Amino acid sequence: MPIQRTVWRLPRAGSLSRLERRDETLPEPGPGEARVRVAAIGLNFADLFAAQGLYSATPRGSFIPGLECSGVIEALGPELPGASPFAVGDRVIALTRFGAYASAINVGVAYLRGVPAAWSMAQAAAWPVQGLTAWYGLVPLGGVQRGAVVLVQSAAGGVGMLALEVLDALGARPLAVVGQESKRRYLVEQRGLPPEAIVVRDPRRFGGQLDAALTAMDARGLDCVLDAVLGATFRPAFERLRPEGRYVLFGAAEFMSRGARPNYLRLAVDYLRRPRLDPLAMISQNRSLMAFNLIWLWDHADRLPAAYVELERLAPRPPHVGAAFPFDRAPQALRLLQGGGTIGKVVLEI
Repeated sequence: MPIQRTVWRLPRAGSLSRLERRDETLPEPGPGEARVRVAAIGLNFADLFAAQGLYSATPRGSFIPGLECSGVIEALGPELPGASPFAVGDRVIALTRFGAYASAINVGVAYLRGVPAAWSMAQAAAWPVQGLTAWYGLVPLGGVQRGAVVLVQSAAGGVGMLALEVLDALGARPLAVVGQESKRRYLVEQRGLPPEAIVVRDPRRFGGQLDAALTAMDARGLDCVLDAVLGATFRPAFERLRPEGRYVLFGAAEFMSRGARPNYLRLAVDYLRRPRLDPLAMISQNRSLMAFNLIWLWDHADRLPAAYVELERLAPRPPHVGAAFPFDRAPQALRLLQGGGTIGKVVLEI
């Protein structure tokens, strides 16, 4: 039977202030779908960019934000060929192509993963998007090997902290970049990173900061960069790639507006100033730039099981949840994430 649910919905993209809480009817799950009673929702920068209309995958018209959640299966739709690996009552993690800001959702079973027994629902909701991003950027694209020196931008954020876990398992050496002194202290005191391997980002002298850190680490350059910031720190990091070095870009947080609506004048200036590379120079320097958007995986669900197995092998510990908000405080949670002061993941709990 259809049920009533509560959602956070945007009538259209363009401003965070348009986010509205509504009660809606959710139809029965369709063939190959499960209805999940949501317990926790992971927040991502993509939610903010989508709300402001700056994300290329943003749906047209009215939509519900959110790319990941955790919950309990309470109904299964008609099965497609092959038995479902899930049953009513199972605790699951769900990937969604938007729609996760809801008290219940229908989602294809191909996008579900069981919650590890020792994990909380908040930890489960904090894991799939940022964990898969860290794994995909560092392993299939970055090709990181044992002993590699890897710069991780926003290393105290959700992706960054999971990236540090993956690098530790691979035997690589992280050079962690953070935006605030409090985050540097956290990585030293709580994560055991050596102080000389952490840089508090200053765009005006970032190149010198990297040189000092590399010297302290007895490293001649970078083998890989994992970056979702872009902006003024891009070129200094790219120029310190060693031959065969790979720069993996998966976002542009530098373009994030700090208000409810985009600052289009600032966006235009930043766009005109965006980094440009010479492909011919890249040939002689033997460096690569790779870029990706994880949402493309939605169309390749057959690849998810193997990706999850690899992620679980490399980062088996539950992710760090830095802030948890009640579901009815979604706007406040998004503003906290937007401010850039969080450590780890921000989640909503129902």
